[in-house]
Amino acid sequence: MGGFEGHLYPGLSLFFYGLYHARLVSRALICNYPVQYLPSYPWSKERWARLKQVCYVGLVKILSAFILAAQELHNIKGQFVLISKIYHQRNFLYRKQWQHFTLYMAFFLSGCVDVVSQNLLPQRCAALEQGAQALGMFLFLPLMVSHMQDSEGVELQSHVLLTQAILLLALVVVAELWAPDMLQLWVMKAFFYMLTGSWLIQIGFMLYKPISGYKWMDDDENDIIFVTTFFCWHVAFIAMLMIWVYGFSVVWYCYIC
Repeated sequence: MGGFEGHLYPGLSLFFYGLYHARLVSRALICNYPVQYLPSYPWSKERWARLKQVCYVGLVKILSAFILAAQELHNIKGQFVLISKIYHQRNFLYRKQWQHFTLYMAFFLSGCVDVVSQNLLPQRCAALEQGAQALGMFLFLPLMVSHMQDSEGVELQSHVLLTQAILLLALVVVAELWAPDMLQLWVMKAFFYMLTGSWLIQIGFMLYKPISGYKWMDDDENDIIFVTTFFCWHVAFIAMLMIWVYGFSVVWYCYIC
Protein backbone atom coordinates (compact mmCIF):
# COMPACT_ATOMS: atom_id res chain seq x y z
CA MET A 1 0.00 0.00 0.00
CA GLY A 2 2.74 2.39 -0.93
CA GLY A 3 2.01 5.71 -2.57
CA PHE A 4 -1.26 7.56 -2.84
CA GLU A 5 -3.05 4.94 -4.95
CA GLY A 6 -1.80 2.21 -2.62
CA HIS A 7 -3.74 3.83 0.22
CA LEU A 8 -6.73 5.05 -1.80
CA TYR A 9 -7.84 1.80 -3.45
CA PRO A 10 -7.61 -0.48 -0.37
CA GLY A 11 -9.29 2.25 1.68
CA LEU A 12 -12.18 2.48 -0.75
CA SER A 13 -12.55 -1.32 -0.76
CA LEU A 14 -12.72 -1.50 3.04
CA PHE A 15 -15.01 1.52 3.29
CA PHE A 16 -17.59 0.21 0.82
CA TYR A 17 -17.43 -3.25 2.38
CA GLY A 18 -18.24 -1.64 5.72
CA LEU A 19 -21.04 0.34 4.08
CA TYR A 20 -22.44 -2.93 2.72
CA HIS A 21 -22.44 -4.38 6.25
CA ALA A 22 -24.12 -1.22 7.56
CA ARG A 23 -26.93 -1.82 5.07
CA LEU A 24 -27.22 -5.45 6.21
CA VAL A 25 -27.42 -4.37 9.84
CA SER A 26 -30.08 -1.77 9.10
CA ARG A 27 -32.17 -4.25 7.13
CA ALA A 28 -31.90 -6.85 9.89
CA LEU A 29 -32.99 -4.34 12.53
CA ILE A 30 -35.89 -2.92 10.54
CA CYS A 31 -37.21 -6.15 9.04
CA ASN A 32 -36.54 -8.18 12.21
CA TYR A 33 -34.36 -10.77 10.49
CA PRO A 34 -32.97 -13.31 12.99
CA VAL A 35 -29.54 -13.57 11.36
CA GLN A 36 -27.30 -11.27 9.38
CA TYR A 37 -26.63 -13.80 6.64
CA LEU A 38 -29.96 -14.69 5.09
CA PRO A 39 -30.54 -18.34 4.13
CA SER A 40 -30.16 -19.20 0.47
CA TYR A 41 -33.18 -20.33 -1.52
CA PRO A 42 -33.44 -23.17 -4.05
CA TRP A 43 -32.07 -22.25 -7.43
CA SER A 44 -34.57 -21.16 -10.02
CA LYS A 45 -34.46 -23.01 -13.34
CA GLU A 46 -34.92 -19.82 -15.34
CA ARG A 47 -31.69 -18.40 -16.78
CA TRP A 48 -32.06 -14.75 -15.73
CA ALA A 49 -33.68 -15.58 -12.40
CA ARG A 50 -30.66 -17.74 -11.54
CA LEU A 51 -28.32 -14.80 -12.21
CA LYS A 52 -30.35 -12.63 -9.83
CA GLN A 53 -29.87 -15.23 -7.07
CA VAL A 54 -26.06 -15.18 -7.33
CA CYS A 55 -24.32 -13.49 -4.36
CA TYR A 56 -21.72 -11.14 -5.78
CA VAL A 57 -19.92 -10.09 -2.58
CA GLY A 58 -17.29 -12.81 -2.87
CA LEU A 59 -16.76 -12.06 -6.56
CA VAL A 60 -16.23 -8.38 -5.75
CA LYS A 61 -13.65 -9.34 -3.11
CA ILE A 62 -11.76 -11.47 -5.62
CA LEU A 63 -11.87 -8.72 -8.25
CA SER A 64 -10.69 -6.13 -5.72
CA ALA A 65 -7.75 -8.34 -4.70
CA PHE A 66 -6.68 -8.70 -8.34
CA ILE A 67 -6.96 -4.94 -8.95
CA LEU A 68 -4.94 -4.11 -5.83
CA ALA A 69 -2.26 -6.66 -6.76
CA ALA A 70 -2.06 -5.31 -10.30
CA GLN A 71 -1.70 -1.76 -8.98
CA GLU A 72 1.10 -2.90 -6.68
CA LEU A 73 2.94 -4.61 -9.54
CA HIS A 74 2.55 -1.52 -11.70
CA ASN A 75 4.42 0.59 -9.15
CA ILE A 76 7.38 -1.80 -8.87
CA LYS A 77 10.40 -0.89 -10.95
CA GLY A 78 12.50 -3.85 -11.95
CA GLN A 79 12.02 -7.58 -11.46
CA PHE A 80 9.68 -8.52 -8.62
CA VAL A 81 11.57 -11.24 -6.75
CA LEU A 82 11.72 -12.41 -3.14
CA ILE A 83 15.45 -13.03 -2.73
CA SER A 84 18.44 -11.56 -4.49
CA LYS A 85 21.77 -13.41 -4.36
CA ILE A 86 24.65 -11.01 -4.92
CA TYR A 87 28.24 -11.94 -4.06
CA HIS A 88 27.05 -15.07 -2.23
CA GLN A 89 24.78 -13.02 0.06
CA ARG A 90 21.06 -13.52 0.59
CA ASN A 91 19.05 -10.30 0.52
CA PHE A 92 15.27 -10.09 0.85
CA LEU A 93 13.81 -7.54 -1.55
CA TYR A 94 10.55 -5.56 -1.65
CA ARG A 95 9.63 -6.32 1.96
CA LYS A 96 6.66 -3.94 2.07
CA GLN A 97 5.38 -5.06 -1.33
CA TRP A 98 5.42 -8.68 -0.18
CA GLN A 99 3.49 -7.62 2.92
CA HIS A 100 0.88 -6.02 0.68
CA PHE A 101 0.63 -9.15 -1.48
CA THR A 102 0.16 -11.29 1.61
CA LEU A 103 -2.74 -9.06 2.66
CA TYR A 104 -4.30 -9.15 -0.81
CA MET A 105 -3.99 -12.96 -0.80
CA ALA A 106 -6.01 -13.03 2.44
CA PHE A 107 -8.75 -10.91 0.80
CA PHE A 108 -8.66 -13.21 -2.24
CA LEU A 109 -9.07 -16.34 -0.09
CA SER A 110 -11.92 -14.71 1.83
CA GLY A 111 -13.64 -13.95 -1.48
CA CYS A 112 -13.17 -17.54 -2.64
CA VAL A 113 -14.71 -18.84 0.58
CA ASP A 114 -17.66 -16.47 0.14
CA VAL A 115 -18.23 -17.65 -3.43
CA VAL A 116 -18.14 -21.33 -2.42
CA SER A 117 -20.38 -20.82 0.62
CA GLN A 118 -22.92 -18.54 -1.04
CA ASN A 119 -23.16 -20.03 -4.52
CA LEU A 120 -21.82 -23.61 -4.55
CA LEU A 121 -22.70 -25.28 -1.25
CA PRO A 122 -26.22 -26.71 -0.84
CA GLN A 123 -26.62 -24.62 2.32
CA ARG A 124 -24.81 -21.39 3.07
CA CYS A 125 -22.17 -21.71 5.82
CA ALA A 126 -21.91 -18.32 7.48
CA ALA A 127 -19.42 -19.62 10.07
CA LEU A 128 -17.00 -20.54 7.28
CA GLU A 129 -17.24 -17.04 5.81
CA GLN A 130 -16.73 -15.43 9.20
CA GLY A 131 -13.72 -17.66 9.90
CA ALA A 132 -12.05 -16.62 6.63
CA GLN A 133 -12.79 -13.01 7.45
CA ALA A 134 -11.24 -13.36 10.91
CA LEU A 135 -8.14 -14.99 9.39
CA GLY A 136 -7.73 -12.01 7.07
CA MET A 137 -7.93 -9.59 9.99
CA PHE A 138 -5.30 -11.50 11.96
CA LEU A 139 -3.00 -11.32 8.95
CA PHE A 140 -3.72 -7.62 8.54
CA LEU A 141 -2.82 -6.77 12.15
CA PRO A 142 0.79 -8.12 12.41
CA LEU A 143 1.57 -6.88 8.91
CA MET A 144 0.52 -3.38 9.91
CA VAL A 145 2.58 -3.52 13.13
CA SER A 146 5.63 -4.55 11.10
CA HIS A 147 4.82 -1.85 8.55
CA MET A 148 5.46 0.87 11.15
CA GLN A 149 9.00 -0.13 12.07
CA ASP A 150 10.77 2.39 9.83
CA SER A 151 8.15 5.15 10.17
CA GLU A 152 8.33 8.37 12.16
CA GLY A 153 6.45 11.57 12.81
CA VAL A 154 3.14 12.03 11.01
CA GLU A 155 3.39 8.69 9.20
CA LEU A 156 4.02 6.80 12.44
CA GLN A 157 1.18 8.52 14.32
CA SER A 158 -1.32 7.95 11.51
CA HIS A 159 -0.41 4.27 11.22
CA VAL A 160 -0.59 3.78 14.99
CA LEU A 161 -4.18 5.03 14.88
CA LEU A 162 -4.88 2.79 11.89
CA THR A 163 -3.49 -0.20 13.76
CA GLN A 164 -5.74 0.65 16.70
CA ALA A 165 -8.81 0.53 14.45
CA ILE A 166 -7.66 -2.76 12.88
CA LEU A 167 -7.10 -4.29 16.32
CA LEU A 168 -10.62 -3.41 17.43
CA LEU A 169 -12.02 -4.71 14.14
CA ALA A 170 -10.13 -8.00 14.58
CA LEU A 171 -11.52 -8.41 18.10
CA VAL A 172 -15.07 -7.79 16.87
CA VAL A 173 -14.71 -10.26 13.99
CA VAL A 174 -13.37 -12.95 16.32
CA ALA A 175 -16.14 -12.32 18.87
CA GLU A 176 -18.65 -12.74 16.04
CA LEU A 177 -17.51 -16.35 15.63
CA TRP A 178 -18.99 -17.17 19.06
CA ALA A 179 -21.95 -14.76 18.88
CA PRO A 180 -22.95 -14.55 15.21
CA ASP A 181 -26.44 -13.20 15.93
CA MET A 182 -25.48 -10.35 18.26
CA LEU A 183 -26.66 -7.05 16.78
CA GLN A 184 -24.06 -5.00 18.65
CA LEU A 185 -21.23 -6.90 16.97
CA TRP A 186 -22.74 -6.33 13.53
CA VAL A 187 -22.91 -2.60 14.17
CA MET A 188 -19.36 -2.45 15.48
CA LYS A 189 -18.01 -4.47 12.55
CA ALA A 190 -19.60 -2.17 10.00
CA PHE A 191 -18.35 0.85 11.94
CA PHE A 192 -14.72 -0.30 12.15
CA TYR A 193 -14.61 -1.44 8.53
CA MET A 194 -15.70 2.01 7.37
CA LEU A 195 -13.39 3.74 9.87
CA THR A 196 -10.38 1.70 8.71
CA GLY A 197 -11.15 2.42 5.08
CA SER A 198 -11.78 6.15 5.50
CA TRP A 199 -8.68 6.61 7.65
CA LEU A 200 -6.54 4.71 5.14
CA ILE A 201 -7.73 7.13 2.47
CA GLN A 202 -6.94 10.05 4.79
CA ILE A 203 -3.40 8.72 5.29
CA GLY A 204 -2.90 8.72 1.53
CA PHE A 205 -3.91 12.36 1.30
CA MET A 206 -1.82 13.42 4.30
CA LEU A 207 1.38 11.72 3.18
CA TYR A 208 1.24 12.11 -0.59
CA LYS A 209 -1.41 14.64 -1.68
CA PRO A 210 -2.20 17.07 1.16
CA ILE A 211 -5.36 18.99 0.38
CA SER A 212 -3.88 22.27 1.66
CA GLY A 213 -0.93 21.95 -0.71
CA TYR A 214 1.55 22.06 2.19
CA LYS A 215 3.46 18.98 3.25
CA TRP A 216 2.89 17.63 6.74
CA MET A 217 6.06 18.10 8.82
CA ASP A 218 7.36 15.24 10.98
CA ASP A 219 9.21 17.65 13.28
CA ASP A 220 6.17 19.86 13.87
CA GLU A 221 4.37 18.87 17.07
CA ASN A 222 1.17 20.61 15.95
CA ASP A 223 0.97 18.45 12.82
CA ILE A 224 1.37 15.26 14.84
CA ILE A 225 -1.29 16.35 17.34
CA PHE A 226 -3.74 17.25 14.56
CA VAL A 227 -3.37 13.74 13.11
CA THR A 228 -5.15 12.43 16.20
CA THR A 229 -7.73 15.22 15.95
CA PHE A 230 -8.52 14.28 12.35
CA PHE A 231 -8.87 10.64 13.39
CA CYS A 232 -11.47 11.65 16.00
CA TRP A 233 -13.33 13.57 13.30
CA HIS A 234 -13.37 10.41 11.20
CA VAL A 235 -14.88 8.51 14.14
CA ALA A 236 -17.65 11.10 14.45
CA PHE A 237 -18.23 11.14 10.68
CA ILE A 238 -18.60 7.35 10.47
CA ALA A 239 -21.03 7.39 13.41
CA MET A 240 -23.19 10.01 11.66
CA LEU A 241 -22.97 8.07 8.39
CA MET A 242 -24.27 4.93 10.08
CA ILE A 243 -27.18 6.90 11.53
CA TRP A 244 -27.93 8.24 8.04
CA VAL A 245 -27.79 4.72 6.54
CA TYR A 246 -30.23 3.47 9.15
CA GLY A 247 -32.58 6.42 8.55
CA PHE A 248 -32.49 5.90 4.80
CA SER A 249 -33.14 2.18 5.30
CA VAL A 250 -36.20 2.97 7.45
CA VAL A 251 -37.64 5.09 4.64
CA TRP A 252 -36.74 2.50 1.99
CA TYR A 253 -38.06 -0.65 3.69
CA CYS A 254 -41.05 0.89 5.49
CA TYR A 255 -42.40 3.35 2.93
CA ILE A 256 -40.99 2.52 -0.50
CA CYS A 257 -40.55 -1.27 -0.72
